[in-house]
Amino acid sequence: MRRFQTLFGFLVVLTCAATAQQTANVSATGSTSDVSALEQKIRDLEDRMVMLEGQVRQLKAQGGSAPSENTASPATPSAPATQAQVTTPQEAVRSTVSTGDNVRLGGAGGAAAKALNPDISVIGDFIAGAGHNPLNPTPSFQMHESEVGLQAIVDPYARADFFISFGETGVNVEEGFITFTALPSGFVAKAGKMRAAFGKVNTLHNHVLPWVDRPLVSQNLVGGEDGIDDAGFSVEHIIPVPGKWFLDFTGQAFRGDSADVYTSSSKNDLSVVGHLRGYRDLTDNSNLDLGVSYSRGHNLFGSDFTTNLYGIDATYHWKPLQRSIYKSFIARSELIWRQQNQPFVITCVTIACPPNAAPGFQHAFGFYASGDFQFARRWRVGRPSASLTRPAGSFRAGTHAARVRPCEPGQSVRRSNDSRALVA
Repeated sequence: MRRFQTLFGFLVVLTCAATAQQTANVSATGSTSDVSALEQKIRDLEDRMVMLEGQVRQLKAQGGSAPSENTASPATPSAPATQAQVTTPQEAVRSTVSTGDNVRLGGAGGAAAKALNPDISVIGDFIAGAGHNPLNPTPSFQMHESEVGLQAIVDPYARADFFISFGETGVNVEEGFITFTALPSGFVAKAGKMRAAFGKVNTLHNHVLPWVDRPLVSQNLVGGEDGIDDAGFSVEHIIPVPGKWFLDFTGQAFRGDSADVYTSSSKNDLSVVGHLRGYRDLTDNSNLDLGVSYSRGHNLFGSDFTTNLYGIDATYHWKPLQRSIYKSFIARSELIWRQQNQPFVITCVTIACPPNAAPGFQHAFGFYASGDFQFARRWRVGRPSASLTRPAGSFRAGTHAARVRPCEPGQSVRRSNDSRALVA
């Protein structure tokens, strides 16, 4: 009897073990089959997406439109209900992407196309003149300049800015430089052709000037429209100071050819520019911007003769926070002193000298002051005045200007009436 009980218990244990093993095998087989089925469905969906992409490309090549979700869904009516439920959201996403992604570059979408192209802008400077100006006559109408800007982020460490100006006399690369923004210790460097950081007006393009033309002191002492604009290298750094002041220093070195200001006779005839800027908020509605500039280079008489420029600029800006788009006031002023070393008469025997060139060190001083008041959202009125003292006499000029701004920022129509006189 005891042997029978032992044998019966052993049979029960074997039966339970066999049942558990069979159940595990069935579960494993079932889960394996489910995974295989899902993998097969994924592969089917991938094949279907590839097929739909090919159809979309063919339709675009033929000038047609992409197939919509309603026409693409009945393509496989024999597919199971579960597969249809899974496929429909994929087709919807595919259709949405294809609809908004009309331009492709080798399979790349619109975001990639934007990354491969720079930001492009075009702006024109149209001037209408009236009145009598015997010293600087201007036509009644002129398309003074049209500027094309190309700007893009090159990589996380640099950006590129190029500005090409089209005038009535030709095409010129006004600026074209690369800015390195991730240098150590907070330095920012530029390399290329750029406007020198001398004062305020020299850094401005024609279409952003608050006046019809540049002040008389800039035209006569700092090279006029082109100004100090040359190929070179620039380094900028913010200087930490106590208090509420913000100090910024810029040092630049150029090739040495800038309009009638500097002339490079050899590779060593470089020109340099230094600018120290101080900024401070006076109140919540106003701020003050001060600057000191210095520049040195060789002039047209050769490597032994230099020209020095000294400048001081100040800008006061008032713009109430409550009515910032309707009222504002900007006061600007800039003083420039130029010292130029010129050869004596006996030296002009060996080098080419312009006629009536005064010998020795020649000095010229000038300044301008300007006020620009905004009394409506699209209307500004201003009055600049300038004075220039040269060895031959004194020039004084005044300009009354009114400007209207259309709704689009960056566009303006300016009207002026200039009067200039030579005082002996």
